Amino acid sequence: MKVTLEDIKQKPMPKHIAVIMDGNGRWAKSRGLLRTAGHRMGVQALKNLVLALDELDIHYVTVYAFSTENWKRPADEVNTLMELIVEFLDKELDYMHEKGVRIHPIGDISRLTGKTYDKIVAAQEKTKDNTNIILNVALNYGGRQEIVRAAKNICADVQSGRLAMDDIDEALFGSYLYTAGQPDPDLLIRPSGELRVSNFLLWQIAYTEFWCTNILWPDFGKEHLWQAIWEYQNRDRRYGGLTK
Repeated sequence: MKVTLEDIKQKPMPKHIAVIMDGNGRWAKSRGLLRTAGHRMGVQALKNLVLALDELDIHYVTVYAFSTENWKRPADEVNTLMELIVEFLDKELDYMHEKGVRIHPIGDISRLTGKTYDKIVAAQEKTKDNTNIILNVALNYGGRQEIVRAAKNICADVQSGRLAMDDIDEALFGSYLYTAGQPDPDLLIRPSGELRVSNFLLWQIAYTEFWCTNILWPDFGKEHLWQAIWEYQNRDRRYGGLTK
């Protein structure tokens, strides 16, 4: 079934969409190009995603840009990825700011190279008051690392007397995560034919609906987003209970 914009506007939209931006390298290889060409096209796909979400009035999106495991890749590829972050912000930040996009990095960005780190922090500061779309960009991010970080910070607050053990529950734990104050993702989109979460938002996706596709990320367009949302809208989300 070909899904249209009018189809998905008939039902409630997801509040928060998460995306594992995967398949850039395979996209380039299939065309006889360098992997860097795939990453560059992947950046364009990200811009297109943000524009499509703006059209749908969806206010939260989290994209997996660089994991804690991605440091294992060849140094030249890692350097290219860092350069692409700088390039994207140089070219698109003013436009994103005009669109009301808030750039919110999640992960341990302190390990990023100096110029990349500076650009990310500057983008975060410039857009901090924007509320139209919260763009969580996972950089040097790992779901396990995030949970360990939260646990350590909670322990420190208990030791200092700012928290009592009995204060700790799921809501409080969530407030120590990078996505504190945001709704958990309703929908996780995984392109490239892979069927794993890859250490992404392990706490937050407890009841997230998954939509997987063989489409490689550089080829992902708004029609694929509409399809994912339409399938999400037609699922029965029971949260462990029974259908009413």
